[in-house]
Amino acid sequence: MTHTAIRAADTVLYGGQVVTLDGAGTIAQALAIADGKILAVGSDADMYALTSAATRRIDLQGLSAVPGLIDAHAHMDREGLKEMLPSLAGCRSVEEMCDRIAALAASRKPGEWIVTMPVGDPPEFRNVPECLSEGRFPTRHDLDRAAPLNPVYIRAIWGPWRHSLPLVSIANSLALELAGITRGTQPPSASVEIERDPASGEPTGVFTESCLMPLVEFTLMSVVPHFSVAERIAGLTRSMAIYNALGTTSVFEGHGVCADVLMAYEAVRRSGRQTVRSTLTWSPAWSRTEGAAAAEVFASWGRWLTGKGYGDSWLRLMGLHAEVGASAEHRMRARLLPQTGWAGFNYDANLPRPALKELLLECARSGVAVVGLTPDMLDIFSEVDREVPLAGRRWSLGHIITLDAAQIDSIVDMGLIVSTHTNRYLYREGARLAARLGSERAGEIVPLRSLLDAGATVCLASDNVPPNLFQPIWHVVARQSCEGEIIAPEQALTREEALACASRSGAWLSRDENEKGTLAPGMFADIAVLSDDPLRCQLEGLRDMRVAMTIVDGQVVHDARIDRGITLLQSVTGV
Repeated sequence: MTHTAIRAADTVLYGGQVVTLDGAGTIAQALAIADGKILAVGSDADMYALTSAATRRIDLQGLSAVPGLIDAHAHMDREGLKEMLPSLAGCRSVEEMCDRIAALAASRKPGEWIVTMPVGDPPEFRNVPECLSEGRFPTRHDLDRAAPLNPVYIRAIWGPWRHSLPLVSIANSLALELAGITRGTQPPSASVEIERDPASGEPTGVFTESCLMPLVEFTLMSVVPHFSVAERIAGLTRSMAIYNALGTTSVFEGHGVCADVLMAYEAVRRSGRQTVRSTLTWSPAWSRTEGAAAAEVFASWGRWLTGKGYGDSWLRLMGLHAEVGASAEHRMRARLLPQTGWAGFNYDANLPRPALKELLLECARSGVAVVGLTPDMLDIFSEVDREVPLAGRRWSLGHIITLDAAQIDSIVDMGLIVSTHTNRYLYREGARLAARLGSERAGEIVPLRSLLDAGATVCLASDNVPPNLFQPIWHVVARQSCEGEIIAPEQALTREEALACASRSGAWLSRDENEKGTLAPGMFADIAVLSDDPLRCQLEGLRDMRVAMTIVDGQVVHDARIDRGITLLQSVTGV
């Protein structure tokens, strides 16, 4: 038994398998918790010795406890927002959709906006409009019949939910009138099409977009109500419950957060409802600097993001998200700031390459960690490294797609932390990447085995598509695409390595390796109890893993129920 002090435990988990992920392969039967931290790990008998009459005892009934999962690129705020708008899920015809909107109109005052979720079924909203019996999207005239006195807007999806185009949104006549859209209105970008009636040339109310991030709602339909701070607060609270139910106890927001999302986090923290530890990086809005050099602007206020940044173990703002290139469409989206829609980050966090390099040099000199997401960021990091060495600064590169041996060596030399996007680049697009690269280069696709063997720190991430981290855990072990093709099996990780990438490595990313990520004495009691043994279950069991209980800071924040109608884990106070 190992423990930090001899005292009575507040809670003891016993009768199961405790996968500590301590780096030494330690597997125990039980653990004890006191004051929100792990007091001891060992056998059932060892833990019984630390109990008192007031100790809560939780029988694991043979189940496995692992460190709470840490999502290295979570977009957690986005999940709960999906419940803030009326859903059209389950509608199988235009008429059913209109009936649902008519029911909404019956409870609204004339002139009040009706804004709904997209056409189709979550989480990916696939097979639209084929899922509707008419084989088409509703038009303004269909929506007019459903809600003649209310402006109606059916929102587009956030493109990465399914990673296929186009995006489609729909407005009724009153909404088009309020937006000032007529037969003479032109699209704001080549990626946007205003569908028109062939006979009259009038807009049908249907907008299609060939970009993954919606643009119409920030330009043509900018009059539509966006998410309020109150909705973001409610959505974030709901998001935390969902992530807890999936075993996630901490998130790192590498894409950064905008002001509204930060306000929501602060409100949830102040209310005492935060159940997911959150480290947020800053998403700057550079288009508002009005031509001033970004490095100079950052130097005037950015030092508070140095090191572990500002905040505590529950909520902290540290580091900076950075992108290269000044996208004209992103600048259009940014005109509506502070509104950011589904994104939750500022669209104009990107800079032209020369300006970005100067900014990154300032970050390196001042000790501010930087997160880059696109492949070209590796080259810019290397340029910065030649002037200000990055080793030890814990900069990170996310959403990796392909890396060759030289790039892996560069990542290791700079001490970069790598986070993945396996939902897209291994599962959804892995087969297409393999076909394009050929068998000789397939091993470059999300090459996690090569990265770990070279000494890199690798974190797993969901990108909220979907939020379940057990799918990326399965991805990196099975290396299987959605078509069933095995992609470069030599790059597979072991199950224990995959779990460590989803917990211990994430703690390193947020500089919390001495507080979380393993089940060891003195660490936060952030724990996920699983429905199956992650080390020995069928391979598909990793993908389909359920979470029986989630504990954060020693408190149960999720407790599943089983078919017999009793709590899966019996919790008893006293002997």
